[in-house]
Amino acid sequence: MTDTIDLSGVFPAMCTPFDEDEQIDFETLRTDAQRLEEAGVDGLVPVGSTGESATLTHDEHVEVVEAVIDAVDDVPVIAGSGSNNTREALELSERSADAGADGLLLISPYYNKPEQRGFVEHYERIADAVDLPQIVYNVPSRTGQNIEPDTAVELASHENIAGYKAASGDLGQIGEIAERTTDEEFAVLSGDDALTLPTISVGGTGTISVSANIEPERTCAMVGAALEGDYDRARQLHHELGPLFRTLFIETNPIPVKEAMEIRGYGPARMRSPMTRLSAENRDVLEDVLADLEDEPTAVADAEASP
Repeated sequence: MTDTIDLSGVFPAMCTPFDEDEQIDFETLRTDAQRLEEAGVDGLVPVGSTGESATLTHDEHVEVVEAVIDAVDDVPVIAGSGSNNTREALELSERSADAGADGLLLISPYYNKPEQRGFVEHYERIADAVDLPQIVYNVPSRTGQNIEPDTAVELASHENIAGYKAASGDLGQIGEIAERTTDEEFAVLSGDDALTLPTISVGGTGTISVSANIEPERTCAMVGAALEGDYDRARQLHHELGPLFRTLFIETNPIPVKEAMEIRGYGPARMRSPMTRLSAENRDVLEDVLADLEDEPTAVADAEASP
């Protein structure tokens, strides 16, 4: 591998904004990337699940990656490039690399539910062909199949497989993978905001985060405190963010986060079918949570005020 990325810290899983004709709103996308960079995030992850990659064409996918790369100055861009079709994932990965992506996030093949040896062959084929750091993404609730710890550990030995995004909800499994890859240059990243702090406590290095789209400063402060071993401050920030963590998954991601983006003035809440807008009842809940975050004194401010 010719280049590496420091896969520690906060990497927002970016939304893809759409205009009234359901076309990509590139101006808003670029502005949002710049907002997140200025907030202090450690990298950006466009066109993942939160970026509605499932409803983008391949050309649109690459255009979003290019737009985010062009918008930012000094943070790595990790492009979602996974598919349940290995050849399609390889094509998206190659095109993302050609566009200038610094790394790749590859969701595990979904729907067709490969065996564990199929996961190994899938990821190794892409890692052999594309010379970029790659993150294996395990989210069984969406894909229907779990990447087992033995499989993750085997993949960690490949020089281009640099990390694992953990969204299984199984902290024991996450901790086992972190424990067994200690001797590898391999990062374990939370893929579940509510488990970011526990994941770091068992050896994780950070998070690919939905909530960081809305509260990047707080999320960065929480993760930074945890990585520095300041668990009192990290826990305080985790509790401040807890209602947001829960509410952003009150309906299927990215429905709530796009609504939150609109409430905060960061971008439109429009979705491409078959995704729908957040229900009126749940929008009321979300508005209350966002208002409370704006009103509540934060450990971020407390730390900045300390001598």
